[in-house]
Amino acid sequence: MSERTLYDKVWDAHTVTTLPTGQTQLFIGLHLVHEVTTPQAFDMMRERGLSIAYPQRTFATADHIVPTDTHARPFADDQAEAMMAALEKNVSDFGIEFYGLGSDRQGIVHVIGPQLGLTQPGMTLACGDSHTSTHGAFGTLAFGIGTTQVRDVLSTQTLSMDRLNVRRINVNGSLPLGVHAKDVILTIIRTLGVGGGKGYAYEYGGAVLDRMNMEERMTVCNMSIEGGALVGYVNPDQTTFDYLMGRQFAPKGEAFDRGVAYWRAMASDPDAAYDDVVDLDGSAIEPTVTWGINPGQAVGVLENLPRPEELQDPKIVERAYEHMGWTPGAPILGTSIDVAFIGSCTNSRFSDLVAAARVAKGRQVSAGVRALVVPGSVEVKKQAEAAGLDRVFTEAGFQWREAGCSMCLAMNPDKLNGREVCASSSNRNFIGRQGSPGGRTLLMSPAMVAAAALNGKVVDVREYN
Repeated sequence: MSERTLYDKVWDAHTVTTLPTGQTQLFIGLHLVHEVTTPQAFDMMRERGLSIAYPQRTFATADHIVPTDTHARPFADDQAEAMMAALEKNVSDFGIEFYGLGSDRQGIVHVIGPQLGLTQPGMTLACGDSHTSTHGAFGTLAFGIGTTQVRDVLSTQTLSMDRLNVRRINVNGSLPLGVHAKDVILTIIRTLGVGGGKGYAYEYGGAVLDRMNMEERMTVCNMSIEGGALVGYVNPDQTTFDYLMGRQFAPKGEAFDRGVAYWRAMASDPDAAYDDVVDLDGSAIEPTVTWGINPGQAVGVLENLPRPEELQDPKIVERAYEHMGWTPGAPILGTSIDVAFIGSCTNSRFSDLVAAARVAKGRQVSAGVRALVVPGSVEVKKQAEAAGLDRVFTEAGFQWREAGCSMCLAMNPDKLNGREVCASSSNRNFIGRQGSPGGRTLLMSPAMVAAAALNGKVVDVREYN
């Protein structure tokens, strides 16, 4: 078993008791909620006459079902309107801080938590969303949970959980120009598999992670769940502390200094013991594109598509080719696209938009391509507009939208149609994920999406550097 890792330290510090089942009852320091996974949880609270244990530790926003072309109410989708109305009633009835439409703090839950300084090192965090691992970029144990567990956290501020093993993933060396954090995590998932992290927490490190800014680290941690890991984190360091300083909910003055001392102590010790260690060469990573129906089915932009016999589980590979319509052995370079989507909790932050705008500036979206840029929060939108990024995108032919999850999961009007192929900066390329049973999703970095939008096909973004 691992010892003296951040995972072990934070877990032990938040353990309430060991249950008869052998699971740990773990105290949850911060609970983030949104409109999709909470209606039934609040209904269960009412049915059982339960109250919220620590309302000051729960914060709510609206993101998944929010239309990004207009926030006008009522929403055109009756179910989305019902979810939104239910969240508004529930946060009012139970006294929860809510950043709804019209709030300058509204946005994707995994964008606003760090942005507001709510997410801090050494804490436990839960949210009814699988990509809660995003917050691990701060040295946080962040758990994506289901609706019943949402009820449990609301009513007890605890979760019953099994302890995980810890795998250290070192990305060594330096990334080549044009290679981004999204390429790093897609390469990790491709290497270890979509089930490779089962039973593990992933600790990301090495020279490449050390040099990443916080937004890049969030991208890496965000997709831990796509690799099968329930938790992914980076040890807190000066980059972390500099990001948090001055944010609204971060400690101030001497309290911040005390916080930094505690946060440093919670980082994994130099002699920490891990259950497994994996080393990857960052210099060997190239811009990466998914070609199939899960995030592990990926290739470098200059590689050809694999042949089924070359990979494990040929049945899944054959199903991917059947759905996508590609030919094994063909190049991914030059694959035509119909839609380009820049956004999601993976890649909708300011630095993501900067990288995409750098490619798009002074150029035009290819005829016939529908291209959307969706900021991850109202604050990101304001920041981007202050920097003139909105003009760069709109002049190039992209649609500039309001904050929300948008085409990542299509629980809103932003969807694929028919057999459209989408170059997407989101996190999942599952069949039907973007709203059409026949739609096809190619995951890539925001810069790669922008380049694909300009050319109407997959190209190597390094041509723009």
